[in-house]
Amino acid sequence: QVQLVESGGGLVQAGGSLRLSCAASGRTFSSYGMGWFRQAPGKERAIAAAISWRGGSTYYADSVKGRFTISRDNAKNTVYLLMNILKPEDTAVYYCAAATGYGLYSRKYEYDYWGQGTQVTVSS
Repeated sequence: QVQLVESGGGLVQAGGSLRLSCAASGRTFSSYGMGWFRQAPGKERAIAAAISWRGGSTYYADSVKGRFTISRDNAKNTVYLLMNILKPEDTAVYYCAAATGYGLYSRKYEYDYWGQGTQVTVSS
């Protein structure tokens, strides 16, 4: 069982930056692939970024490529999402998720555990 708690969301102007954090419970954090998903009002929850168990592989949705960076610190049981050059269309609830296994997972159904989400609002 893994419990995930996101933090770092908030209100930011377009062009600004935010760093989201996701703290995970449990001693086997390093055996999970991790992902950040986001869900805007009226839209499906979709992948933003993912990272493999050691951080050697990453995946980014086209809409965030070059602006967002996912990273993890297995010693701290934490995964991060650094978001730069934020746009109003990045406004969403951002969810951290964990997938059992050592791969890189980009699809929602591959994830077993989810956090409660943190709101990110980008004003124009």
